[in-house]
Amino acid sequence: MKLFKLNAEVREDLGKGASRRLRRTNDFVPGIVYGADKAPTPIMVDKPSLYKAVDDEAFYSSIITLNVAGKAEKVVIRDLQRHPFKPLLTHIDFLRINPTHKLTMNVPLHITGQEACVGVKDQDGVLHILATDVEISCLPEALPEYLELDVSKLEVGHTLHLSDIALPEGAESVALSHGADHDTAVVNVTRPNISADAEDAAEGEEAAAE
Repeated sequence: MKLFKLNAEVREDLGKGASRRLRRTNDFVPGIVYGADKAPTPIMVDKPSLYKAVDDEAFYSSIITLNVAGKAEKVVIRDLQRHPFKPLLTHIDFLRINPTHKLTMNVPLHITGQEACVGVKDQDGVLHILATDVEISCLPEALPEYLELDVSKLEVGHTLHLSDIALPEGAESVALSHGADHDTAVVNVTRPNISADAEDAAEGEEAAAE
């Protein structure tokens, strides 16, 4: 897993007006860190390092070392707010983690073997990716950067579900913990849609050939 470190300071000037003033300085992003039976702490996060980190997919499912006024805490992202039309971060929420308590996180799903997929390569099917992440529950030490699902052997008319995804030891799918009826489809291969006119034309060509 990649290691992410961010520096922050305690935010003394609070309120919406204070947050706007902080963003105008262009040096920090307002935020808050909470959890682990400690009082919430308003913070301001170093902007350059945060903007660099958010471009990495792994940042959103990693344990982050947050240095607040020189004191390091282990956290995960709980919410990231963006400006509605400008490329700006407006607020970030961090959750302190407890190494002995399970986390619930959405982890990116990487679909592998697409180029070799039997249903696409040999059977002229169309691959449909129905999920891009998976919600899992695990201890912080077991949190994966991402999950993988190989579709190289997937044939036309077949579907892979949540239960087909290999999880790290000690991790479980939140959806599957509610029962087998929550084993939703993740990826499938179907035949391409053919219009009625195209089907008629194909049948006409076949008849003429006979």
